[in-house]
Amino acid sequence: MSEIDGGIANLKPLAQAEEQKAWYWYDWANSAYTTTIGTVFFGPYFINLAENAVGGEEGRFELGPLSLPPDSLFFWLITVSTILSAVILPPLGAYADRVANKKRLLAMLAWTGSFFAALIFFATDDNWQLAAIGIVFGNLLFAAAGVVNDSILPLISDENERDRVSSRGWAFGYLGGGLLLVLNLVVFLGHDALALSEGLAARLCMLSAAAWWAGFTFIPFLRLKDHPPVDVEHVEGNALKRSFGQLAATLRDMRSYPMALTFLLAYLFFNDGIQTVIASATVFGSEELGHSQTILIATILMVQFVAFGGALVFGRLAGRWGAKRTILVGLGIWSTIVTIALFLPAGNVPLFLILGAAIGIVLGGTQALARSYFSLLIPRGKEAEYFSFYHAMDRGTSWFGTATFGIVLALTDSYRPAIFALIAFFVVGGLLLTRVDTERGIREAGNDVPAVI
Repeated sequence: MSEIDGGIANLKPLAQAEEQKAWYWYDWANSAYTTTIGTVFFGPYFINLAENAVGGEEGRFELGPLSLPPDSLFFWLITVSTILSAVILPPLGAYADRVANKKRLLAMLAWTGSFFAALIFFATDDNWQLAAIGIVFGNLLFAAAGVVNDSILPLISDENERDRVSSRGWAFGYLGGGLLLVLNLVVFLGHDALALSEGLAARLCMLSAAAWWAGFTFIPFLRLKDHPPVDVEHVEGNALKRSFGQLAATLRDMRSYPMALTFLLAYLFFNDGIQTVIASATVFGSEELGHSQTILIATILMVQFVAFGGALVFGRLAGRWGAKRTILVGLGIWSTIVTIALFLPAGNVPLFLILGAAIGIVLGGTQALARSYFSLLIPRGKEAEYFSFYHAMDRGTSWFGTATFGIVLALTDSYRPAIFALIAFFVVGGLLLTRVDTERGIREAGNDVPAVI
């Protein structure tokens, strides 16, 4: 497209670039929740609360027919939040597609989610119930805001730049999450000098992530623009009835986009593996390998900054090989990682750091490219609806992954076979991904085919 068309300057690229910069800030904002709360602090802190409630790590929770150890309860909580997401996110996506002011909806969901995340600060002693409410609804609203945020990506970028924009957003997010983790590392490691107990320091770190998420969300809220809905199904009734009516129409119409459905099925598997590894990483490192909280935080911090570079590298590789091929390479690396974890010696810090670096390289890249690749396979005007199904299998992990991990852990009483069992998710996801005909899927969705696919 020429810079001047009919004597009038084409300002669309400049306007898109400005919106892209504003959009990156939401990845910066929400990454702190994933890193500080979801990955580093919440798991060990919640297990401590649960152990206090049942009189120690040998105690059991009797929940109906289930008899659960305290550490297993954590994974079942994550499973509950994801099942709720699967029910709530699709109608939310249908509603979001009918809204021009998506930035306001994004902000409202993010701010409500940060409120629930902040509740974890008040969970002390044996009050695991309040912490459970905070993480379940925090995860749910995190996923809900993610649906709206990802649906904005196709509105602010053309097909040829989708991988680059998505990868930069993920990279920016890892940089923001890493920066806050540096600050939290200073607070946690220096809690004695600050006259704080270890528990209070951990709670303050989690509170800071909630505040970070809420505060930086103001940037996209103020700087993104409204985008009027397009190709919306005409359905009578109030907003709720129209949303469910559009959802029903989309479900009927999904058969017209088999490649998008095949990718969703592939994503269901390989993303479950990725998210379960992320959710269990610190617990695996502390409970199975015996590493201190200091080592775990330092490793996650390293992963954040390696993932920053990894996301950018994967974005460039996608520009040469196409997103699908690059994702498949990433899944091969993930399979190698969980295999190495099966044999990783306890207490060996250098090998643990090397494994963490490998995770960092593929973590941001596979997730960023999955987002941009899927955006090419879905029809215009229904971005939020399709991303709602995408996110029902994302953030907080789908119940397949966490349930598998929890069952294997309960049966073997070891984290090693539990984490190795996740290789099945990467293998099955990769095989399904090979069945996606990228060019066909893009054309079926009515999108332009990028120069490299």
